[in-house]
Amino acid sequence: MNKTQQRGRSACTTDRSQARRRDLIAVGRKLFADTSYDALSMDDIARHAGVAKGLIYYYFTNKRGYYLAIIEDAVAQLAERAGAAQELPPYDRVRHTVDGYLRYAQHHQAAYRAIVTGGVGFDAEVQAMRDAVRTRMLATLAHCAWGREDLPELARTLLIGWLSGVEGVTLHWIGEQRLPRETVCALLVRGLGDTLRLIAEHEPDCPAPPAG
Repeated sequence: MNKTQQRGRSACTTDRSQARRRDLIAVGRKLFADTSYDALSMDDIARHAGVAKGLIYYYFTNKRGYYLAIIEDAVAQLAERAGAAQELPPYDRVRHTVDGYLRYAQHHQAAYRAIVTGGVGFDAEVQAMRDAVRTRMLATLAHCAWGREDLPELARTLLIGWLSGVEGVTLHWIGEQRLPRETVCALLVRGLGDTLRLIAEHEPDCPAPPAG
């Protein structure tokens, strides 16, 4: 076998390995959505996945590693929503970002709750993942509002307050499902506009953008 063939076989093996890992994460996402972390054993996970338990250990080391990989995958998807729709005007981009955030929470409720509430008890790694989502969201909002990502402390504090409100509203909304997503999105976007106007009163360098 020549080097080109070896590289091709290696790439094929890597692709299969990544696909298998993604499949296991997808299985885990469904399992943890219906069953608590403590109630699931590695034997349970392997049985539902239809694989040998050793394969899960091979990819994720242990149950906590498996759980964290599932949350990390969820965080990556949620953070990707925050950076989407670069081509839209600022107001439409904000609305699109908030709507995408709500869509994700609606369709991946267990993962969203784990991200926002910190996972199993207080987990520093899950908390760091949550902070990454917040950082991405803050950067998107600041760029839409002022064309910059570096924020004065007052502006950053008030935007984090708005984000905390978004998380609380979203957790309540996915638990109750009594309001249409479009209504919740509109209310959150309006709340953001109020926050931006409050920032503008105290930070001359952060003028309130025009309403959409």
